[in-house]
Amino acid sequence: MRALVRDEAKGREFLVGDFDDPASIVAALAGVDRLFLNGAGAQPADGEQPMVRQQKSIIDAAVAAGVERVVKVSVWQAREGERLAGGAHWQIEQHLKASGLGWSILQPNGFMQNFITGQGSFTADGNLVGAYGDAAVSYIDCADIAACAAALLTGRAGDGETFLLSGPEALTYAQIAEKLSVALGRTVRYVNLTVDELIAALTAQGLPPQFAEDVAVLTQGLAGGIAAPTTTAVRDLTGHSPRTFDEFLAAHHGALTALASASRR
Repeated sequence: MRALVRDEAKGREFLVGDFDDPASIVAALAGVDRLFLNGAGAQPADGEQPMVRQQKSIIDAAVAAGVERVVKVSVWQAREGERLAGGAHWQIEQHLKASGLGWSILQPNGFMQNFITGQGSFTADGNLVGAYGDAAVSYIDCADIAACAAALLTGRAGDGETFLLSGPEALTYAQIAEKLSVALGRTVRYVNLTVDELIAALTAQGLPPQFAEDVAVLTQGLAGGIAAPTTTAVRDLTGHSPRTFDEFLAAHHGALTALASASRR
């Protein structure tokens, strides 16, 4: 197994490469038969996600290096023209499917980790904030996404298939607030904002206006129920059930407590 890292200090058994340096990627893929392709979107400066250019280049390098199969992490029900990373991932998916490589695509729902990786989910007084209304989301633990990827990379199943990955339950933000209350030992309320209020709140935190608008509009779109379904893909690929939100909160109690406390200062 070989890992590609951008920062030499962050790896042990690794090769250093740069997604914007195709030659470094070709060199890194020498002798590799299966490739795990994962990368986060970034706010585009010119209207295009850098991830599109970068991951297409990696796929082309994989073809040149003789890689047999790519397992790519995408997003839940990626679609053409979707805001934020959804449209970008869709473009990359199409490029991968047309490459001639064997492929599997993982389309996970929202990450449970979103609740512990930043203060944007909480108000200044420690309540949960958003513009979700009564919409439910079947959030998934990133550990389950990783387990699915490992199963595909080490086995033979799933070639030419796209897997929608979800947690075991769809929760509204009011229900999530109740679970946070239990985990934190204090009352957490869900404060529902209008789209305009959410845009204002996000821009006040320093997010670019267009990015804030995209987030708010996508959030509003959840009211159609597109993020609520649960699937059996995690169990089908790994043999175990996906982690529940309660189990996630218990496993990350320290990080959650620190985040919630910071938001109240």
